[in-house]
Amino acid sequence: MDVVLYVLVGLLGLAIGSFANVVIYRVPAGQSVVSPPSACPQCHTEILARDNVPVLGWLVLRGKCRQCSSPISPRYPLVEAATAALFVLMAWRFGAHAALAAFLYLAATGVVLAMIDIDTKRLPDAIVKPSWVVVAGLLTLAAATDGNWDQLGRAALGAAALGAFYFALWFAYPAGMGFGDVKLAPILGAALGWLSWGAVAVGAFTGFLLGGVFGIALIAMGRGGRKSKVPFGPFMLLGTLIGVLAGGDIAHAYLTSTGAA
Repeated sequence: MDVVLYVLVGLLGLAIGSFANVVIYRVPAGQSVVSPPSACPQCHTEILARDNVPVLGWLVLRGKCRQCSSPISPRYPLVEAATAALFVLMAWRFGAHAALAAFLYLAATGVVLAMIDIDTKRLPDAIVKPSWVVVAGLLTLAAATDGNWDQLGRAALGAAALGAFYFALWFAYPAGMGFGDVKLAPILGAALGWLSWGAVAVGAFTGFLLGGVFGIALIAMGRGGRKSKVPFGPFMLLGTLIGVLAGGDIAHAYLTSTGAA
């Protein structure tokens, strides 16, 4: 039964990943994600349905437009494959439970926001603000379905705690953090809080750890300085992914090793 779930969720992830590519390209440009249909950015020829099959279409075309032979970035199939892989990971983590829908949404939105932040160094309100409502609604539905009202309460507290923490950091040093990160934090706090306070702590800490290591690496390679602007959203999202998948176990192992548990 698990294999069937993984296959179905993986296929869904490929389809959502294909749409994610559209969102990543069009939302920063202020374009509709619904119309017009996808087309080659060079010759503007509409992409045929058979060429728009996730991953497979790019492989069949050998990474080139059918009409003008312009190269198609490998990022497109990578986004599709990454979304599918994250969907399977979420299915492995949660199984066929009501909360899975919330974390599938978070996975897809996380891919979109990470790529947009890398491209533009901003997290669009058009994606972040609706996600407050969607994640809250899906977690509430999960609580109503499974009776996990205590988890929903902790999710609300997690959202408030992580949101307040990021707001305090931004307020203390606005130049060091974009306000988009502040607006993203409650969504991640809610997802981590649904699981445990250990997941909240590990997810938040790991985001800063990964961001710090990346910044130090840039400086060491001579590709940046202390004042270089680095998009932090991807690291927040990576930290959250680790918190979701293993935050409780990591927190428990740490507390046990220090004698606090």
